[in-house]
Amino acid sequence: MKVIDSNQIDSASSHVPTDWAAINWHLVQKNVRVMQIRLAKATQEGNWRRVKSLQRWLTHSFSAKALAVKRVTENQGKRTAGVDQVLWDSPPQKYAAIAQLKKQRYRPLPLRRVHIPKSNGKMRPLGIPTMRDRAMQALHLLALDPVLETVSDPNSYGFRKNRCTADAMSQIFVKMSQKVSAEWVLDADIEGFFDNINHDWMIDNICMDKSILMKWLKAGVVDRKQLLATTAGTPQGGIISPALANWTLNGLETELIAHLGAKLGKSKIKGLKVGVIRYADDFVVTGASQEFLEAEVRPWIEAFLAQRGLRLSAAKTKIVHIDEGFDFLGWNFRKYSGKLLIKPSKKNVKTFYEKLRNVVSDNLGAKQVNLIGLLNPMLRGWSQYHSPVVAKETFSRIDHLLFWRLMRWAKRRHPKKNADWIRQRYWRSIGERNWVFAADTLTKDGDKGVMQMYSLPGTPIVRHKKIKGAYNPYDPEDEMYGETLRQERMLKNMSYRMEWAKLYADQRGRCAHCGHEMDMDTGWHDHHIEYRVEGGSDALGNRVLLHPNCHTQVHTLGLKVVKPVPE
Repeated sequence: MKVIDSNQIDSASSHVPTDWAAINWHLVQKNVRVMQIRLAKATQEGNWRRVKSLQRWLTHSFSAKALAVKRVTENQGKRTAGVDQVLWDSPPQKYAAIAQLKKQRYRPLPLRRVHIPKSNGKMRPLGIPTMRDRAMQALHLLALDPVLETVSDPNSYGFRKNRCTADAMSQIFVKMSQKVSAEWVLDADIEGFFDNINHDWMIDNICMDKSILMKWLKAGVVDRKQLLATTAGTPQGGIISPALANWTLNGLETELIAHLGAKLGKSKIKGLKVGVIRYADDFVVTGASQEFLEAEVRPWIEAFLAQRGLRLSAAKTKIVHIDEGFDFLGWNFRKYSGKLLIKPSKKNVKTFYEKLRNVVSDNLGAKQVNLIGLLNPMLRGWSQYHSPVVAKETFSRIDHLLFWRLMRWAKRRHPKKNADWIRQRYWRSIGERNWVFAADTLTKDGDKGVMQMYSLPGTPIVRHKKIKGAYNPYDPEDEMYGETLRQERMLKNMSYRMEWAKLYADQRGRCAHCGHEMDMDTGWHDHHIEYRVEGGSDALGNRVLLHPNCHTQVHTLGLKVVKPVPE
């Protein structure tokens, strides 16, 4: 595959684009993708000198710099400024930012400390970098990620392309569902993971520009107008932080199995039933016996973590039998009479209901349609998360509790009305469903419609299709597998947006303008081929999905998009 020269990004000319709208994103993405594939291949071959050379080439290219700026100006944090209070929210600012991504004389500014609440009531500290530092992190992540994906443990699922919590859940099911499966689990918890990673270890072992990494780690943080030094850990909130965290724990699975094989013999490994399933810094280890996990596995893990400045939490780390059960990623795993059932954990259910209760309590005077608009995304997202497990009973229980919460909400508004009047005012019969919390509303066309609350019991339980452990998104041999898997999951996750799902399938998951793939990370916009202000309709035949930046480019340059022909 031919790499496009960084000075020939725009196919219509031989010079670098002169403004943001003129950048040919298809060629930019293609150029970066080709370099990432080469990086993955060099990593597979163990040619680390070439890896370093390719990383330097990529981080100095116009394509990668433009793509890094594009990412930080289109993601959810684009409106959140760092300590310098600078945002890149106009095309001239975005284009000028590309030239700022240089290693020479680069000095990151301290992070801005903010705190967000955790599920246990405590506060989680986040470090917000400036826009320039975020773009530099995004730039170097483009060069680090292909290497990380190639060397990662097969059953590491957190913050990796096309991998999710449901994959980790499915792997636990694979390792523990049979009668002859492992019966004991080391349920591990790392104490203060992000705050305690040893800086020297990271600089010595992570395959990226050492000087840049050191500057990020030592940048400091501004908390309540006070500058504090950062002597350990990696801040939560940076774009590259999940990759650094994954690299820190990488080898937990492969090195453990290699160690046990060398010490006890490869022939005994199968009988020991060892399995490591990790999602970011949360992981469990399966084993044939409690003694084996306590005497062989736990000491090795403690030594592995100690090298990285980390340690297990004595209070939260425990070894349990599968008949007793354990919680992981919001699910409870437990065998009942020899059958493994995975259900939403009690803690997760309680936390979710508290959120629902608070929303209802905080909106006592809100219109019914507005309350439904607040509740529906919460109900839909939570139910979709638990849809691959045994959750029907839980869905019905939460639906019942929410019904009485809404009944109290309605009675408070009309204390002198009886239950029958309230029922007729706020609940309806729709199709085969009775007692549907629903309200009249207006559609975009001005017609009357009905907004109804999402039905938790109506959520279908669909078994999750686990990704294969050896999948590498930067390996051309895995391209078809990844594309098929990604499309299947996108269509499932977008089932409540049937029109978008139809457009996505017709376009084979690719932008109708640049032809590059779309996913949850890139986002998409719904574009009308014939503009609505010119009389265009909302019919699917007049709409296509575009990348957000492609959408802006089409409108800025007055380009015409042709409806792709489904294959």
